[in-house]
Amino acid sequence: MAGNTFGRILQLTTFGESHGKAIGGVLDGFPSGILIDFELVDRELKRRRPGQSKWVSSRHEADEVEFLSGIYQGRSLGTPIAFMIRNKDQNPADYHHLENVYRPSHADFTYQMKYGFRDHRGGGRASARETIARVVAGALAKQILSTEKIAVTAYVNRIGSVVVEKSYQKLNLSDTEKSPLRCPDAQRASAMEEAISLAAAQGETLGGEITCVITGVPVGLGEPVFDKLHADLAKAVMSINAVKGFEIGSGFKSTSMTGSQHNDLFYSDKKEVHTRSNFSGGIQGGISNGEDIYFRVAFKPVATLMKPQHSIDKEGHEAVIIGKGRHDVTVVPRAVPIVEAMAALVLADHWLLSRGRRING
Repeated sequence: MAGNTFGRILQLTTFGESHGKAIGGVLDGFPSGILIDFELVDRELKRRRPGQSKWVSSRHEADEVEFLSGIYQGRSLGTPIAFMIRNKDQNPADYHHLENVYRPSHADFTYQMKYGFRDHRGGGRASARETIARVVAGALAKQILSTEKIAVTAYVNRIGSVVVEKSYQKLNLSDTEKSPLRCPDAQRASAMEEAISLAAAQGETLGGEITCVITGVPVGLGEPVFDKLHADLAKAVMSINAVKGFEIGSGFKSTSMTGSQHNDLFYSDKKEVHTRSNFSGGIQGGISNGEDIYFRVAFKPVATLMKPQHSIDKEGHEAVIIGKGRHDVTVVPRAVPIVEAMAALVLADHWLLSRGRRING
């Protein structure tokens, strides 16, 4: 299986299956001498782990990371940082009924056809549990970015039909973690809770959207033409389980605007150049322009339903599937730290690329 490594200078390779012994990764290209904040890594893991609220999987995992290499006396060595998180609370019996049946909108059929053999327990390698390695690596990448005062923050702006209409500039993003749904708008968060409870009672699931904001980004990150900064951000978040859409800046709304409405006009405050609007989302020509980078990510509804669905088995015979075990009603709140992690990995990688070019240029 190829496709398990991400990045160019800062490279993350992940390994593991949902019900295997462990999930882990190797982060290569990490600069030496950075003091590692292990508490930050633990906080990020707690934001992603199951069992946080009544709407998410009740699987109980401590999600404690073990660092195996690359760190000495609390600082990065510049050598590969290897780590793993052991899987402990596994109920493979919950998945026995899926061994020979394809779940609708899951990776069961495509994995079986591509590889001829699959681990049906919890989705195996296709499980969102793989993203735990991304969160660890993203927490480390954030510590590279913090040395440059670059910050990555994400929040839930939609669950089902309930949407936060306010722009991120009008929200207090420090309130995000006060909500179990990671929505900084208390009124909308309450409506989201009601929507999720109703869906759960009906055996249904919901999708939603996450907005990510990156501040403090210097001008000049991005490598045109094929490694544009927004293109790499799109690839990063589109690799997350259940993601079905990505838009940056004005996104699809720009199609209904005129050029004079959409153009971000420049001005100078005698020290720096800025734009009066930011429909570009902080990136122009694939290169950061110094303004906030912001984008939105769309997540589909969870595919496992607690009510009957029609499908087929390996022999092509009709089958009926009813979800069993411990599953999220919506993945969106737990996906917030995953989106942040992937964005942080992209920004840190591009910062290292830019630094190397300046040194060698």
